[in-house]
Amino acid sequence: MSTYNPTADLEIAHAMADAARSACLPHFRTGPAVENKLSGGFDPVTVADRASEQAMRAVLAERAPADGILGEEFGETAGGNGRRWVLDPIDGTRAFIAGLPSWTMLIALEYRARPVIGLIDQPHIGERFIGWPGGAEYRRGGQARALKTRPTRRLGDAIMSSTDAFLFEAAVEAEAFERVRRSVRLCRFGFDAYAYAMLAAGGVDLVIESGLQIYDVQAFIPVVEGAGGVVTNWSGGDASEGGQVVAAATPELLDEALRLLAPAAL
Repeated sequence: MSTYNPTADLEIAHAMADAARSACLPHFRTGPAVENKLSGGFDPVTVADRASEQAMRAVLAERAPADGILGEEFGETAGGNGRRWVLDPIDGTRAFIAGLPSWTMLIALEYRARPVIGLIDQPHIGERFIGWPGGAEYRRGGQARALKTRPTRRLGDAIMSSTDAFLFEAAVEAEAFERVRRSVRLCRFGFDAYAYAMLAAGGVDLVIESGLQIYDVQAFIPVVEGAGGVVTNWSGGDASEGGQVVAAATPELLDEALRLLAPAAL
């Protein structure tokens, strides 16, 4: 396959998510051994991370063998057709090892260097959020409904989220984030990519983060945009490669947040 087919590609994404669910759920809340991938810090990985990505790669080997793959645990497999699947087998491994059900699995299809399909899956709760150009959907069991962001336009009315209150190591970033935090109605921490799913579902209005990798961001961009939201970097440009990221329910809310973040934008 060398083109983009929303129906067929969504079927592939769902097959990968189903396989990854079966691979990682048996390890949740069982106290799996944890390895640290980062010298001088803590970047955990478990057998569940690896089993999840291996399950997704096995589906691709059968159903889309010519496609490229970029996965957090097993790196890049080159393809030659302009298509690449970007995989984060467990986003929120810290939550996973703590037994908290806020971790997710992230699947994105990148076509001609842009994410065109995104899937956020929470296996323990059984929730799945899917996005594509022009639409987004929530699924749980036999339930399915369209996703739509809230019409929030002012920071003073907004609910904001970020993964960690101490995510912003640079002082200028921390100060910029604090300016936004003081301006919103409510701020909640600790939800990793699940916060972006909640933005698409109309719960959260704004997510601000920094230091993200490509496999952290590619999946949620089509979900948020398909639900009517916007995603940029702190300068208002393309966020699909990671780094500083802002996701907002409306363009007006994004513009207000960007004005406060501008002094720290890279």
